[in-house]
Formats: sequence, structure tokens, C-alpha cells
Amino acid sequence: MKGVMKRLLLSFAIAALPVFSQQTHWVTTWASAQLKATPPPANGQAKQPPTPAQLALAGFHDQTVRMVVPTTVAGAQARIEISNVFGDKPLTIGAASVALRQKDSTIQPGTSRELTVNGKKTFLVSAGASVITDPVTLAVPQLSDLLVSLYFPTDTGAPTLHQVGLHTTYIAKGDATGQPELTDAANSASWYFLSAVHVLAPANTAAVVTFGDSITDGVASTPNENRSWPAVFAKRLAGNGAARVAVVNEGISGNRVLRDGAGANALARFDRDVLGVSGVKWVVVMEGINDIGRAVGNNANPGDAATADDIIAGHKQLIERAHMHGLKAIGATLTPYGGAGYYSEAGEAMRQAVNQFIRSGGAYDAVVDFDAVIRDPANPTRMQPQFNPGDNLHPNDAGYKAMAEAVNLALFQ
Repeated sequence: MKGVMKRLLLSFAIAALPVFSQQTHWVTTWASAQLKATPPPANGQAKQPPTPAQLALAGFHDQTVRMVVPTTVAGAQARIEISNVFGDKPLTIGAASVALRQKDSTIQPGTSRELTVNGKKTFLVSAGASVITDPVTLAVPQLSDLLVSLYFPTDTGAPTLHQVGLHTTYIAKGDATGQPELTDAANSASWYFLSAVHVLAPANTAAVVTFGDSITDGVASTPNENRSWPAVFAKRLAGNGAARVAVVNEGISGNRVLRDGAGANALARFDRDVLGVSGVKWVVVMEGINDIGRAVGNNANPGDAATADDIIAGHKQLIERAHMHGLKAIGATLTPYGGAGYYSEAGEAMRQAVNQFIRSGGAYDAVVDFDAVIRDPANPTRMQPQFNPGDNLHPNDAGYKAMAEAVNLALFQ
């Protein structure tokens, strides 16, 4: 009798467990690396009134922010991740929605979905934390645009954000999360408090994280056109039989391997921005040029001192942590920066040493040689003129396209 009762209790316990499909899982279709906003000084001395983007650095109050999110892989359901990682107080979300985008701030009719957390429309995000919303049924197409709207009923304080969004963000008064179009909205080009969008995708869908600085972020590419090298890379994957590989851009303009500055340093943010990505299997690392420029370039600060060996040691740590979590680590060589504001001959020697390690050190599982693609054969310390927008550091659209085309898609099949 006791054996029968044990079997019955075990059966009841098994029956009570949630049933998960073996055919689908959550994959991050888009994400943005987060940093803390630096509000403009309140000195009242500015000659021009602050722009909406400058005002937004101080935070929001009784305002809706509608952001354009470019997807990479498709899914049958969606949920978003809201980050208050750099907040110093709880963040109140009064309402939130996700929808397919028709154009500008206009929602495709019939696609708006109200978002909740634990079934509640209004919810808190604790300081230093993030929340993931409940899933909603929404057929998210590949390489499409979503509109994510967040309403902030109370003062948010300086926002956790991604400053170089390269897409128009719309800021409206009051709760406009359900409005089909925001006709009287201010504009910015950053993503605020929004760190990821996840989709329910087939089990064989996976993600690759592009992890780097402004060159990965897409600085100097055309806004609203998805011309960064990760965006072009995503289009190549979609058109070459690898439609189930998400490309998640976790670049931060100005980021460094070893020290904070523009966001947390690469070693500090790796767990959140790489290992925290749903479905991640690969990471492409392109970091170090800002460490070099700040260490030995013009106006170098003694507190930023670093050697090529220091940067290489940082790369080795990133590789080891990727491998410990079952990820393939792909190294990308640092592109030429001759003529840039912080260029120096000593820095060029450091760049060559770091690139030598990436190419032939044997630590990375594979290599993408961006340097070989971008450099000028007649002057290898500089990028080719047709790729240079004028700052001698960031490629233009053509340069980013050349970089994306240099990635071997077979690595992700």
C-alpha cells in the first residue's frame, strides 16, 4: 500500500510540473548594451536651449518613449527586457507595449500588444536590476522593425540607456503606449531602459553576440538604415541559409577592455552583455583600440596606462569565460586608426601586437581579419580612403559593408 501511495504521489508531482516544448526556446533577437546617462549640467549658461535628447539624459516624468527595434530572427511570441541596472532608485513602468512598425512611429494595425509583468500592467524595476515581461503572442518577422513603448508616470532619474541608438526614438507626453501614431513627439536617437527583445523561436535557432566598441556600435553609419557591420552581417546570414542565427549587437561607443569610461569595461560587462543573451552560441570580440589610444595617444592620462600584453591578457580572460560557458570565441582584428585624434606610433605598435595575438595566438576559435579588409595597402596604418568618413577611425557605410562581407558565414552553420 505504501508503494502504491508513493507511486501516486510521484505521479501527481510529475503531473504538476510545467510542460516545456522541446521544439522551441527563447532567443534574443535584438539587444543593446546599457550604460549610465550623464545628465547635462544645470548651470543655466547654455546659449541654446537643450535638445530633447539632452533633456532625456536627466530622465522622464509622465512621458512615453517609443523606440524602434530592428529584429534579426523571427519568433511566434515576444517579450522584452527592461533594465534599471544603472538606476539609483526603483523605476516605475506605468504601461508598456510592443507592436510591428509600419513607418516612423506608426504601429501596424492589429499588432499592438500590451505588456505585463506577472500579469500586472504597472510594475517596478528595482535599482540595479532588470525585469522580463510576460510573453505575448506576436508573429515577429525576421529583419523587421518593432516599436516598443514605455510609459513613465513618475520621475525616472537619469536613465539607464544605450546612447548611440542610430534609430529615431519618439518622446510623447502622458501615456501614449496604445496610440497608433505619435504625431506630436520630440525625437532622440537613443534607447532608454530597453535592453533586449526575446522571441520564441525554433529549437535550432541560436545567437551570435558582436561585442565591441564604437566600430561595432556603428558610429558614422547612416542613421535609420541598419548599416553597421553587425546589421549587414545579419542580412547576409538571413540570405545565405542561416536564417536562424540572431545577431545581437553589444557594442558601446568608447568602450575599453580594461577600464571603465563609456560604460563598464569589457571584462566587467561580459556576463551581462554576452552570457546573458538568450540562445547565445558565439561571440565576436573586437575591443582594444580605445585602450591603446587612451594609454599612449595624444593627451594620454597616466591613470589609463596599459601595454599590449595587458590588453592581450584581457582578451584571454574573455575567451576563457566564453569557453567555460560553451561559447565559441571569434577574434576580430583592430582596424587602422592612423590620423585619428589619439593616434601615435607607440599605439600603432601596440595595435600590431594585439592583432598578431588575435591572428596567430591560437586562443580564439576563429578569426575575422577586419584590419586586412579595411587598411590601405599603400599606407597600412590608415584605412582605405573610400572607407573613411573623415575621422580616420570609424568606417563609413561602405567600410562596414566590407567588414560584414569578410565574415565567414560557415562559422555559424
